[in-house]
Amino acid sequence: MKVRVIMAMIRKEFAQFFRDPANIRMLIVMPVVQLLLLPLAADYEVKSVRVCIVDSDHSPLSHELTAKIAANPHMHVGCKAESFEQALEGMERDEIDIALLIPAHFERDLVRNQNPVLSASVHAVNGQRASVGSQYLLQILADFNNKVRMNWLQLPKFNPVPLVDITHTYLYNPRMDYPSYMVPGILVILLTMVGFSLASMNLVREKEIGTIEQINVSPVRKSEFILGKLIPFWILGLVVLTLGLGIAAVFYGIYPRGSVGTIYAFASLYLLAILGLALLLSAFAQTQQQVMLVSYFVMMIFILLSGLYTSVESMPPWAQMTTHLNPVAHFIVVIRMVVLKGSTLSDILPHVGAMAAMAGILLPLAIWSYRKHF
Repeated sequence: MKVRVIMAMIRKEFAQFFRDPANIRMLIVMPVVQLLLLPLAADYEVKSVRVCIVDSDHSPLSHELTAKIAANPHMHVGCKAESFEQALEGMERDEIDIALLIPAHFERDLVRNQNPVLSASVHAVNGQRASVGSQYLLQILADFNNKVRMNWLQLPKFNPVPLVDITHTYLYNPRMDYPSYMVPGILVILLTMVGFSLASMNLVREKEIGTIEQINVSPVRKSEFILGKLIPFWILGLVVLTLGLGIAAVFYGIYPRGSVGTIYAFASLYLLAILGLALLLSAFAQTQQQVMLVSYFVMMIFILLSGLYTSVESMPPWAQMTTHLNPVAHFIVVIRMVVLKGSTLSDILPHVGAMAAMAGILLPLAIWSYRKHF
């Protein structure tokens, strides 16, 4: 393998890439804008759950419960209907998320220990919002019930009943803020999209404009040609990663707790696998439209099965198995471990082994699949 030939190919690829201003915008502007906007939208925290309360009791305790719900920062008591049917009509118009019915004689039954029943209907079209919103309400009702019981329960000076006091601490993400959790994963997706799209489109574009015929008649070997195509986009991918880490630090205050070198080492191996797959697919495509459709299909599978938006543990067993073959899933786990937990290279060795195996398979396949005569 001739190093001079590969270097000449690399210089040619860089010159061809920077000749088109659209490539520069795609490399820099797109990741910057998306990394600034997507973490603000990709927030799983449910805020301002709209509650409609139907108070059929109008007692001091029912007013106290209403005030407690309204005081919660995650709840918004937008209406107080006269009947439960009226509240359900508001739910049908998508005006409220939860309709809570406080029955008549609520305070009287509670005082007499007759276990009054509260009825709540939850708007469950958005399952995530319904689940979290109902949990908020259940927690408020549990706190209210405990407060009422403690006020009425007559205890001696020293409580003979042993109590267990539980304290908890959130490790690695103590403030439980979603940008710290989402930004590293979104950075992986952007790195994949830019590298995968640019590399796959580049080879097919040369087929369409006919410049690849000049390479086909030259003495350049297939391995030299593929490496000359791969290395420039490998370097550009690391540039996108550097840009993303800078944005995460400046705009979100997210600094890796682990070594930045560990991230770059794994990213270098990751890009070899991703770019190898991109060149493998582009070797079989004849037009840019074909490779765009195939790339979109592959990227959608990678993203949906990556664990970025849906926990891998929540997936069916067959889907969990496929994540072991998904390079994006491995990189998301690794970058979160390094950024949030401060993991070292020894902690991510299983992922390093999996990525090395993927790169070792995809790169030779990309070289083998390339034909110098079409």
